[in-house]
Amino acid sequence: MPPTTPGPALTAAAAIGPYFGWDRWAGGAGWRPFTDLLTDDVAAERVDAARSLLCTTFGLARGAVPVRVVASVTSLGIASRLLSPPLGAAVVGGVLPLAGRGDLWWRPVAGGPWPIAYAGVDGLPCDDLDAAAIAAALVGDPVTALVEAFRRRFRLSPHVLWGNVASALAGAAGVLADTSPAHAERAAAIVAHALSRPPLAGTGTLVRPDPSRPRRFLVRRNCCLYYRIPGGGTCGDCVLTPPAERERHWESVLAR
Repeated sequence: MPPTTPGPALTAAAAIGPYFGWDRWAGGAGWRPFTDLLTDDVAAERVDAARSLLCTTFGLARGAVPVRVVASVTSLGIASRLLSPPLGAAVVGGVLPLAGRGDLWWRPVAGGPWPIAYAGVDGLPCDDLDAAAIAAALVGDPVTALVEAFRRRFRLSPHVLWGNVASALAGAAGVLADTSPAHAERAAAIVAHALSRPPLAGTGTLVRPDPSRPRRFLVRRNCCLYYRIPGGGTCGDCVLTPPAERERHWESVLAR
């Protein structure tokens, strides 16, 4: 199947929400290569910046905010920015971007979704691609490189890091289901296939609490560690979230 440009599909994805947009890279404007994030020094710099922001925002002492916890949460945020745009482009725009680590750039910001830019990225039309093929391509080079870099620098468990990737992917599919219900089944099928094979096998399962609604929710088999920050609590997909609380969360989302 010949490659095509993913630009229009990525533009369609960007309309979904702030985590789904990638910019076209044109140099300058403070952009840094994605590969910088894979080095120990830059990874540590960004995690320290996130730690400082958390301490300032919530009035916490630095000693109360463990570096490894912030590193885990930071990896989840970056994974969301790596996965949401191509998932959205594939499902809504019909073209899957095939970005390698050398095709992406990022720009530091004080908070919120990190700006990500791309250049030289081919795309594959999705008409003839099944959900398994899209899932395999989504969890590709940039995501694998990110997990390895944060595992090495911060000594985080691969199970936690890949659980974060699963959470990011399922979260993106959930937003797609909420904003574009017609694409919910396709997005869920892609996530289900991703969860059924390495490296995401065993990280969690998708649950459909209301058979009449296409919305699925992830139940992780691990935790991003955010609860270790004072006042952090657990996320809706966390293995530590009590079942009754999780079900209330599902009900609140489905009631929107």
